[in-house]
Amino acid sequence: MAEISDKGQAIAIGPRIVASGGFDLLYREGMTLIEEVASYLDSDGRADSRLLPRESSFLYATESMRLTTRLMQLASWLLLQRAVNEGEITAENARSEKEKVKFSATPSERGGPGYEHLPAVLRAYIDKGDRLFDKVMQFDVLERGKVSLADAGTANGIVDQLARLKAAFGRA
Repeated sequence: MAEISDKGQAIAIGPRIVASGGFDLLYREGMTLIEEVASYLDSDGRADSRLLPRESSFLYATESMRLTTRLMQLASWLLLQRAVNEGEITAENARSEKEKVKFSATPSERGGPGYEHLPAVLRAYIDKGDRLFDKVMQFDVLERGKVSLADAGTANGIVDQLARLKAAFGRA
């Protein structure tokens, strides 16, 4: 999405939104979640996992590993974006580095045998991690300034609105 400058040139507003205070909130939310999850898995989570039935115990290990992986990937993205916002690296360098961060543990269908036996705390952290992932993906789309019409069908409000504006003004 872009606005038009006084000189008739398009100005990308996505990077401006990402560089604004909205990113600071996202960054704090992400880093706080990472600390909370690490603390839980290292203390209460260990005790909780010992009380689980065998089937759920395996699922606990799998889901906690997925969550940890996803959060570390998100932390990499957040740290790179913060470095750009603080002028430590260029947006171009950050994009190059972000391409190396593959979100391999993306949110997927939850459930299956034993999922309901997982500790409520872990399930809540999984949900928070999924929501953080969605927010980071929204910021990533804005930062790159790329919104395709294919994104218009998503539940993502920002991407949906930007795609509608592009469609209304005949830009694909």
